Amino acid sequence: MTLLKIATIGHPLLRERSREVSLPELGSAEVQTLIDDLIETMRDANGAGIAAPQCYRLLRICVIEVKGNPRYPHLPDIPLLVLVNPVITPLSPETFNNYEGCLSVPNLRGLVARHTHVKLAYTDRAGQPIEREVRGLAACILQHECDHLDGTLFVDRVKDPRSLTTLADYERFHRGAFLDSLRVLLNAEVSR
Repeated sequence: MTLLKIATIGHPLLRERSREVSLPELGSAEVQTLIDDLIETMRDANGAGIAAPQCYRLLRICVIEVKGNPRYPHLPDIPLLVLVNPVITPLSPETFNNYEGCLSVPNLRGLVARHTHVKLAYTDRAGQPIEREVRGLAACILQHECDHLDGTLFVDRVKDPRSLTTLADYERFHRGAFLDSLRVLLNAEVSR
């Protein structure tokens, strides 16, 4: 496995739409190695997810995992997901204002309203089609990563640019209030 270089905001590739991956291509050693490299790169960078375009590959592939992440210690665990050609459909108008960051937008966070209940349809790395409903913070993370596949960064979805903050100032001024709102979301998930 190889650690991949991560493109940062301003690189034109991050603004392009990725192409779908065919089943024969998905089964190739090249794409399977790319998936392994995306997983390793995400884990090494302490990301909650990473999409192929962030690593200079315009393919509709992203990986997501949260497990004791020091960059996001407040996030609940999310088992590893490998999403190929994902499609997200909102199932509820309910949203959560998520303070998002991104490996491709270093040292910046901002509030983005994300749907909290979505249908996710994708192909797994073995080529099996999967559909499932996803709720809560996991739904927010999925939307962030899938946005990358369409050339969209979280800063494009920030409704109020006054919410943009450096990581240091997020920790200093905004983290407490955000964690309070996150607890409300997580408690709502548990009560369902």
